[in-house]
Amino acid sequence: MPPAGSFARVCPSPGRRITGGQVHVGAAGRSHGARLYDAAHLMRHPRTWLQVLVAVVLCAATLLGASVGQPTAALAGSALQNALAAQRALQAKISAQRAAVAQLQQDAARAASQLAATQHALAGINIDQASVQASYEQASATLTAVRAGYTALVGQVNDLDAQVSNLGEDLAAAQGELAATRGTLAADIGQAYLAAQTPLWVQILNSRSLLDVLSDVSNYLQSANDEAKLAAQIAQQGASVGQLLATTQSSRTQVQQARLALFDEKGTLTVQAQALAKAQARLAGLAAQASAARAAQAAAAVAIGRDRSQAAAELAQEVAALDRLKNQINELLSAAAVPSVYNGTFEWPMDGTVTQEFGCTGFPLEAPLGNCAHFHLGIDIAGPMDTPIRAAGPGVVLFVGPNPYDPPGERAWIVIIAHSQNLLTWYAHVDDGSHAPLVAKGDRVTQGQVIAYEGNTGISTGPHLLWMVELNGQFVNPRLFV
Repeated sequence: MPPAGSFARVCPSPGRRITGGQVHVGAAGRSHGARLYDAAHLMRHPRTWLQVLVAVVLCAATLLGASVGQPTAALAGSALQNALAAQRALQAKISAQRAAVAQLQQDAARAASQLAATQHALAGINIDQASVQASYEQASATLTAVRAGYTALVGQVNDLDAQVSNLGEDLAAAQGELAATRGTLAADIGQAYLAAQTPLWVQILNSRSLLDVLSDVSNYLQSANDEAKLAAQIAQQGASVGQLLATTQSSRTQVQQARLALFDEKGTLTVQAQALAKAQARLAGLAAQASAARAAQAAAAVAIGRDRSQAAAELAQEVAALDRLKNQINELLSAAAVPSVYNGTFEWPMDGTVTQEFGCTGFPLEAPLGNCAHFHLGIDIAGPMDTPIRAAGPGVVLFVGPNPYDPPGERAWIVIIAHSQNLLTWYAHVDDGSHAPLVAKGDRVTQGQVIAYEGNTGISTGPHLLWMVELNGQFVNPRLFV
């Protein structure tokens, strides 16, 4: 039986060496005497080879102890790693695409709101063309930006489609890599099974030296350890591939959803573009009508100017005549039984083409006011002669007839209605011929009631209604009340 410490003599370590099938004990084992064993000796001493067998197994386990349990490093740059990295990048792009589509939908909704406002204004009567034109241009600019954003997003979706396709190829490569790893493990297990069919004692007896025995046992134990780590790696790879498969399918679904959302927006944008084109045509038609009416007024104004060599002086006379009439109206108002406050809004008194807005104007027949060389005190609405004129709101008629302070032969016929103690509406240039005013001083009228007809009385460039609103003794823009 080997003496104590024989395992130390059999198991090689620093200070020991194996040559020619013999184990030599170095300085560390000399206190017990040098020992060596070979196959012939073991055959002559059965109990000895059994102890050596145990020592060999324990020795191999000791030699492998330092490596057992060490994790297998992931393969950098493998197909699976590349696919996972590509999937993360793709998900970031899909998230950005989803946010961009949501923003596009918000922009499209804003364009729809602006277009609806433009269409509503165009559907009204006596529109403020400058305001509607500005609204149209805003809606057009927003819609143009939305269409550009749509085009860019369609390109991005096509790019995402290509990236999802590439991710599918990376997934296939990762699945192939996983299959190869599983094949390696299967082959290792098969070799281990074949090796396990030969008893260890037979392998020892058939070995050329104890070094071969130790190497074989070490290899078996190392293989078992490697196989365990390879199995863990396969499990991890399998989970990652499963996750990659799920996210690839999800990415494909998300890209398809983005494409469908953009398809819906395409239909919306087409409808909006058609509505915008109709609004543009409507605006162009109104602009042409207003331009023609203004040209006719301008021509009439020139003709009037040629017959009126003292234009500036006569404009001053018109202002004075208006002021005197206002004073007379204020006296009538103080005696009229009207509410102190008006609650409600006004309606347009007549439908037609607005040829002059309230405020500064280039029309030469208007008197100066403030910093304006010519200032228009109301809104001119032109239409066919004798178009009905309606009361803008309920009230009491204060005045009907020609302005007594205008020059003879140039007196404009006017209807004035008090809606409250501080709010009046004036209707000037009404007809006094075949379609004379239908109301008289002191009559109470309701909103929308016909009070007179469009005429061409006074200093006028053609049939039209001059509608003015007086608030607290000052003429203000009638559009503030409709």
